[in-house]
Amino acid sequence: MDIRGETFGKTPDGVKIEKFNLSNDKGLTASVTNFGAILMSLKVPDRAGRFEEVTLGFDTLQDYISDIWFFGATIGRYANRIANGRFSLDGVEYQLAQNSPPSHLHGGPKGFHKMVWSAETLSYEDSISVVFSRLSPDGEEGYPGNLSVTVTYTLNNRNELAIDYRAETDKTTPINLTNHTYWNLKGVGNGDVLEHLLTLHAESYIPTDEDRIPTGELRAVQGTPMDFTRPVKIGARIDQVTGGGYNHCYVLRKEHDPLALAASVYEPLTGRTMEIYTTEPGMQFYSGHFLNHYRGRGGLLLEKYHGFCLEAQHFPNSVNQPHFPSTLLMPEKNYRQTTLYKLSTR
Repeated sequence: MDIRGETFGKTPDGVKIEKFNLSNDKGLTASVTNFGAILMSLKVPDRAGRFEEVTLGFDTLQDYISDIWFFGATIGRYANRIANGRFSLDGVEYQLAQNSPPSHLHGGPKGFHKMVWSAETLSYEDSISVVFSRLSPDGEEGYPGNLSVTVTYTLNNRNELAIDYRAETDKTTPINLTNHTYWNLKGVGNGDVLEHLLTLHAESYIPTDEDRIPTGELRAVQGTPMDFTRPVKIGARIDQVTGGGYNHCYVLRKEHDPLALAASVYEPLTGRTMEIYTTEPGMQFYSGHFLNHYRGRGGLLLEKYHGFCLEAQHFPNSVNQPHFPSTLLMPEKNYRQTTLYKLSTR
């Protein structure tokens, strides 16, 4: 296994940014950067052994700085939406940026995805890791508490890529971290993802209002276009979904194992399969329908449905929904979560 660092550029204020290239003994390669703790690339084989890029991304640091769709990004402090950008803790009301009016989205205009992280590399007999860390200071993007965060990407020889998240705080604060990679198992540049077969181990989802804020209901998927409890093509019923595509949080059916299988995706032309395991209670499925003439790496013009996201996380607006699983981190507690991507072919 091999891990190599290289300079990826400098931010406008002169901070050097690094890119780390990881490869395992089977030829699978991944690239990550300490700008935004972003997953930049993942190249995996098809059933004939041909390696192709399966994530949407960019060529330059400036592209990632300018990006509005969160390609490959670590999202924090709070993934998804908070209603009106507002919540109360211990009698104090906090007002955050309403960067997706009227809501707060993905940690704000300068969330974790636009921050520079420290980086450390680790090598073991059967795996290699890059550990990104930073201190999010009290008041950053309006959130309370000094929050110490690490995000660790680990590639092993079983063609698994794991993302481990850890955090501690000195003041109670909401936290909901995720990764926002866009996937196309057909190979980026080979068309849309509508023929991918998706399975979600979720018997209910969270309906939202016109601002994409949860109504508080958990609604059964059975008998609706939201049902992926058995393998279904992403595009099979997409025209029946309000808004032009899927952008919904699913309530995962958790088993005894805290790291449980949450989703499986199979691309029939290439045979590529991705299984996603997570410790989180929810999975946001986004079908990429807002992409429109968006330039990616190599100048590729990305269009509607050219990538999908499966974002393991807690539920949107949980900080304002007491009956949702809590997203509050107390000073005496440790935040821990893991998402594992297992790549194979059939």
